Amino acid sequence: MAGSAVLLISLLSAVAPLPSEALNVRGHLLKSKTFRSPPILLGPGSVSNKYHHDVDFPRGHLAVKSFDAEVVDENGVPVPLHETYLHHWVAEPYYALKNSQSPDTQNLPKGMLKRNDGVCKTTLGQYFGLGSETRHTATWVPDPYGIEIGNEDKAPEGYEEKWLLNIHAIDTRGVVDKPSCTECKCDFYNVTIDEYGRTISKNYTGGLFCCYDQTQCRVKEGFNGEVRKLFLQYTVTWLDWTDAVVPVKIYIFDVTDTAMLDGTPEHSCKVEYQVEECSAENRANNECIHTKTARAALPRGGDIVFSVAHQHSGGVGASLHGQDGRLLCESLPTYGTGKEAGNEANYIVGMSTCYPKPGSIKVSDGEVLTIVSNYSSDRQHTGVMGLVYILVAEPQQPTPAPSLCFSFPVPWCLPAWMSSNM
Repeated sequence: MAGSAVLLISLLSAVAPLPSEALNVRGHLLKSKTFRSPPILLGPGSVSNKYHHDVDFPRGHLAVKSFDAEVVDENGVPVPLHETYLHHWVAEPYYALKNSQSPDTQNLPKGMLKRNDGVCKTTLGQYFGLGSETRHTATWVPDPYGIEIGNEDKAPEGYEEKWLLNIHAIDTRGVVDKPSCTECKCDFYNVTIDEYGRTISKNYTGGLFCCYDQTQCRVKEGFNGEVRKLFLQYTVTWLDWTDAVVPVKIYIFDVTDTAMLDGTPEHSCKVEYQVEECSAENRANNECIHTKTARAALPRGGDIVFSVAHQHSGGVGASLHGQDGRLLCESLPTYGTGKEAGNEANYIVGMSTCYPKPGSIKVSDGEVLTIVSNYSSDRQHTGVMGLVYILVAEPQQPTPAPSLCFSFPVPWCLPAWMSSNM
């Protein structure tokens, strides 16, 4: 019997190499590359909010593990938020027609957005996106999970996957009031119509409708400053897709979504809202906190493996709760204390993230989740956001007991049935 085992081991050494996929998922063979967006041209008080299509991005069937970004100048030097406020950036894939000049494709759409899994697909369909907190907010997707991109089998016939960036930046050099510019207060932009030519309601004090592309925030009289060429510099980390990677679904919840409250089937994600200054009574009781909540059903359940919130200045944290009230994740802001990039005083420079132990935070198909967003109401805040981004993996089947593996003289493994009886 011993001789037979030795013979079997000798044969296996030539035909049973040590699997490498699991090593890839745990950090080996990761690839990373840094790219730059098209130039962002900004003068004092000006706004850029452009969409850039077909931007540089890793190609192939891949598992994205992280996406980190920041605003830099032409020399690659990070630009502080008190000079250029990064309102938000988002990145998402789309399908582009391969041969748009062919007569056979003239009646086909030139492109189709490839949205995330919900729930606010119409307004919040991005795969990645942050704002002022981008420098100190983790985006790493834990092992063995990954965000799947570039699967040609899922692309519509005749189309290929490409990527777009939307970058909303506000130059606050020399402006009359920085908070009013970054919160897009309409009076400081002197606008009465939105970017589509529609009249802005008199009840709308500030927000995205007033700080669209090429608008201008009020600058101090006599202030002169050069037009600068800036970039969103972003680093993508990925690995080639294998069966060892567990795919995740991307869900973004918005605290302004009133669909469930209104009893309507279509989600109503307004993206932004307004926080009014607290009353004198609340101020006297030190209770100047504005809390907004919303409820939304999760389309497909599984294990939450990552979560983070997005808020603007004034935010004091957001959380996500299960249908039974249990806390799924709480994401808290970090405010800067200095002037250097990444530590700008009075700006949110990071949001804490949740990395539950795999399998420890489960949510069910159709489970109603509650989103909570808290802001300081010590003063009025306009155009604020309360978003919660989660990655959900479908429950995995238990993995079989690992085989007994060796590395000498070449990598090889005993069959599971043999190693389990030893």
